This record gives sequence, structure tokens and C-alpha cells, in this order.
Amino acid sequence: QVQLVESGGGLVQAGGSLRLSCAASGRTTSNYAMGWFRQGPGKEREFVAAISWRRGNTYYADSVKGRFTISRDNAKNTVYLQMNSLKPEDTAVYYCAFRPGTIVVVPLEYEYWGQGTQVTVSS
Repeated sequence: QVQLVESGGGLVQAGGSLRLSCAASGRTTSNYAMGWFRQGPGKEREFVAAISWRRGNTYYADSVKGRFTISRDNAKNTVYLQMNSLKPEDTAVYYCAFRPGTIVVVPLEYEYWGQGTQVTVSS
């Protein structure tokens, strides 16, 4: 079992920044990936970014490339999502997720999920 706890969401004006955190605990392995997904009102859950824990490889959705940065702190078992130049269309509940193995972008391939944190960007 892996537990994920997110924090850092909130309300911000367009053009602003937020940083999300996701702390992992439990039976994490040495080779796994952690991802961020989001789900806006009336929309399906979509991939945002992911990082491989062993090598630190990253992958981003086109919609956030150049604005969002995913990073990790191995000692704290924590993944971060730095979100800059936020837009109203970034408004969503953001979830972090864990899967053994490599980065994938399909939500169903992730085994464990956090509870989600709301990000609201006002225009």
C-alpha cells in the first residue's frame, strides 16, 4: 500500500503561481513513477506531468509545457508541481498518482491516488 497526501492548492489570479506537493509513504519501490493529473468541471481526468523516481526523467502535457515543472525530493519522498503563468483553464482538482515502473500518461495505469487539491485560477 502507498499513501499519497497532496497540499498546496488554492485560489490565484491569472498569471500567478502555485506549488503543489505530494508526499508518498508506505511500500514504495525503488523504481516507480509519480504523476500529476487534473480534472476540471464536467471534464475527464487528464494527464499533466510525471517523473520517474530513479532517473528523474520528466514528461509533460503539451498544454502545460514551459509553464509547469515537476520535481522530486528523494529524501522526503515528495513530488512537487510548480505551476507558473496560470490560466483560468488550469482550474481543476489536481491529483497525484503512483505507479511501479515507468512513466505513462493513462490514469488507469496508476495504482494509488491522492485525495486531490483544488486549484482555481480567476481571470
